[in-house]
Amino acid sequence: MQENCETEKTEYLFAEGLTLLMLYLASWTEVKDFPPRAWKNHSFEILGALAAKGYLLDSKGRKSVNFTPEGVAAAKRLEQQYRQRAKKETK
Repeated sequence: MQENCETEKTEYLFAEGLTLLMLYLASWTEVKDFPPRAWKNHSFEILGALAAKGYLLDSKGRKSVNFTPEGVAAAKRLEQQYRQRAKKETK
């Protein structure tokens, strides 16, 4: 039973990371030196969790979210990890 809970938690954290990365990869910057924005076309539960972690600004009532500097940094780290993994797999 505990193993099932751990698996669910791991999968949820994986989904959070992928959501953050996908938001970042599809984001845009409207004003120079401002955090990027992205459309909220992902699980609202996960978006709320990312906001609670300080990666996204709360944007209730809007169709897009803003990244925080911490969110941008976390997304860039994830992007780098996936790129490195892909590079190893293509060798």
